[in-house]
Amino acid sequence: MGISHAGRLEVRIAASDVGKRVSVRCLTGPGVTGGKFTDTVGVLTSWDDGVLVITRKSGESVRVDESSLVAGKVVPAAPARRRGPAASYEELARVAARAWRPVESERLGAWELRAAAGFTRRANSVLPLGDPGIPLDSALDVVRRWYGERGLPAYVQTATGAEGTEELLCAELERRGWVREVTAELWVGALAPVADREPGEAGGVVLAREADEAWLARYQRKGVGEVALKVLGSGPSVWFASVAGVSGGAPAAIGRCVVDGRWAGFAAVEVDPAQRRKGLATTVMTALARRALAEGASAGWLQVEDDNAGARAMYAGLGFGAHHSYHHYRQPGRETS
Repeated sequence: MGISHAGRLEVRIAASDVGKRVSVRCLTGPGVTGGKFTDTVGVLTSWDDGVLVITRKSGESVRVDESSLVAGKVVPAAPARRRGPAASYEELARVAARAWRPVESERLGAWELRAAAGFTRRANSVLPLGDPGIPLDSALDVVRRWYGERGLPAYVQTATGAEGTEELLCAELERRGWVREVTAELWVGALAPVADREPGEAGGVVLAREADEAWLARYQRKGVGEVALKVLGSGPSVWFASVAGVSGGAPAAIGRCVVDGRWAGFAAVEVDPAQRRKGLATTVMTALARRALAEGASAGWLQVEDDNAGARAMYAGLGFGAHHSYHHYRQPGRETS
């Protein structure tokens, strides 16, 4: 923490280090000897008028008064995961984007503007992987117009917490009043531990290439129309899993998987509330993982919201872990319908 050879704490960062990952210690209580200290690690996203803003892995922005700094230094990028498949943020972002395609898209430099009549934020948001080719304010003007022409609020999907993520863009959006509405995490894990189960554990699962009426009856998003079906069916190799209900009707459990090279992306794993805690979600995951392995995949990814404790516990038990956080920022002054 910036300790000199003489044993003193030192502040070894400056405004020129904006954009780098730093670790700082600051005094939060009165007095040098009686005060309390807090440590913050994240990307230094600004240092203006005596105030530092540091964006943590979760995307949370922490404001630190320069006068409270006791120590600080630049630190290496977050270490790579110690288990599971190695992957860069950009690779995962592109794989995830191919698994949930919009019905309309347009390039703005390295940005992709995506629209699907409002069906999910993922398919109706900008994916900013690189430079838009014009100044940020001009790019955001283009984004607002493009979505406005389609009767949609403008969203920008960003990520934090891994090497190459977009902490600086998050900070710039927040400075311009864009509102962060959703934060979730993308998790990764090896497929073999999921698929390597007793045959009976994956029994009773039906796999299909299309989402039929029964599958859609269990899907949590209501009013699924033609546009939604196009998004659900998009991706290099899409599979839909169903476990029959106890008395017909909607399936007891469903899931969706998109196989793309070495990756298999899992989504829409849902269980009848009356049939929960019976291992059906794991059963669906097992069957889909086996199908993905048969097509040559070796690694899996999925997205899970921060407050979904049940899903997080299940996926952790299957060997998945967080790779990075992702967020959706909505344009200021525009509410969702």
